[in-house]
Amino acid sequence: MKIIDISQPLHDGTPVWPGDTPFSFSLNWSMEETGSVNVGQLNMSAHTGTHVDAPFHFDNEGQRILDLPLERYIGPAVVVSVEHAGSIGPEHLSDIDLTAVKKVLFKTDAWKDLQAFPESIPPIEPELAPFLKEKGVHLIGVDLPSVDELDSKEMEAHHALTENDILILEGIVLKDVKPGYYELYAMPLPLKEADGSPVRAVLIDRES
Repeated sequence: MKIIDISQPLHDGTPVWPGDTPFSFSLNWSMEETGSVNVGQLNMSAHTGTHVDAPFHFDNEGQRILDLPLERYIGPAVVVSVEHAGSIGPEHLSDIDLTAVKKVLFKTDAWKDLQAFPESIPPIEPELAPFLKEKGVHLIGVDLPSVDELDSKEMEAHHALTENDILILEGIVLKDVKPGYYELYAMPLPLKEADGSPVRAVLIDRES
């Protein structure tokens, strides 16, 4: 069994959505001050690095993070290569057997430099959502900061996925992951009112 970490490391240079809260970590108390322990402090957006979206992120009436079923973030998944695609649609899954999986992770390799926010990305086509629902898929992941175009205000892919009961995982790192079948673990924090949450996402390769 091999564990593959597909999470972005979080550090003071982690790129965030332009204008969003920069990530920072600092020691609030040091061992010299307390005599016993170091105590750190985090400051970050809920959409920093590898994270999941809750529907409340783009719908005031949508579910918050703690409302979402935890089991959706665990289980069999397939990594699908869509490198060089201008957008991602049903045609990219025409040769993929989805019988035994409920999670699809798209490897675009479009976010080349994880130390800088990308200038453009290939979006998810809204038509993909009902196709995935018909196949029984209930979560998609992308190696991108969003499933929509970066300048989108309509958030068509976000809405289409939610309308088809498909959860969203963004900012995963698939650069060194081969297309194929794995087990995904990407659980959010139990943030009761949140519109998103950072996750530690890993793939389990039981063949290695």
